[in-house]
Amino acid sequence: MLGPQVLLVAGTHGNEINGPWLFEQWSRKPNLINTHGLNFHRVIGNPAAYKIGKRYIDRDLNRSFQEHLLIDDYPSDSEILRARELIDLYGPNGLNPSNIAIDIHSTTSSMGSSLVVYERRASDLALASLIQARLGLPIYLHEGDQTQKGFLVERWPCGLVVEIGPVSQMVVSSTIVSQIRLILEAFFKSLQEVETKTVSFPDRLIVHRHLRSLDLPKDSKGFPVACLHPDIQGKDWQPIHCGSPLFLDFDGSLFRFEEEDPLVPVFINEAAYSEKNICMSLTKREIWPMHKDWESALEKIVCS
Repeated sequence: MLGPQVLLVAGTHGNEINGPWLFEQWSRKPNLINTHGLNFHRVIGNPAAYKIGKRYIDRDLNRSFQEHLLIDDYPSDSEILRARELIDLYGPNGLNPSNIAIDIHSTTSSMGSSLVVYERRASDLALASLIQARLGLPIYLHEGDQTQKGFLVERWPCGLVVEIGPVSQMVVSSTIVSQIRLILEAFFKSLQEVETKTVSFPDRLIVHRHLRSLDLPKDSKGFPVACLHPDIQGKDWQPIHCGSPLFLDFDGSLFRFEEEDPLVPVFINEAAYSEKNICMSLTKREIWPMHKDWESALEKIVCS
């Protein structure tokens, strides 16, 4: 194996079509994106769902990489079969082995361009730090949520999710496509610098650490009795303070944020998360010093 092998995934959710659209343009114009000489595989995560413009067929593919699902003797859901296929084809021990996975998503929330890191793997944190230093992207650290597990990138030695929004599902936006292209080139450039030992890691990493998710207030039958307050709609990454309005009742009554410490909401009113009973996730902004073991973990993966 020569150099890092990068798996680029788009269309993990079939109705997020900006990444697949860019992939198609890229296949027609091979010089569209500067790969800085790195090796990569480019795949549509859920081609069956993408074909019909649905988020998934049977279940969310990006929650289908849990160990107990992957070892099930008789899986019936198409996404579990697809998860196994991706690992068999592109996993570290697959037919086309890759050691780094970049999973490209779009969101209906006003997230701008951001990175998602799951748990605290050293190589992920190191790679995220390089992209943050290069492009200034916020990082959402998703951890400690037992209801949300089995993400695609966790099955590769190093992996990050790219989230870009806002954009409606099934809509191609030139702005979103341009942002994906810019971020991919930043990944390739950063990995090349690691490979050639010309990299300069930043001295810190700014993360927004997941604390918990909130749903709309609902009655005993699960019907929302309030909607999101207009003062918070579209305010992803902006802190909310004690007394800030969160929800608005039918009669105009307010539900307010009641915690003393300010927290930062993300994925506000994400359309796809209503089925998961999530209207926003609350995070805490933290600044972490860089660690040498993060750097060495990424260098080992890239240079092996």
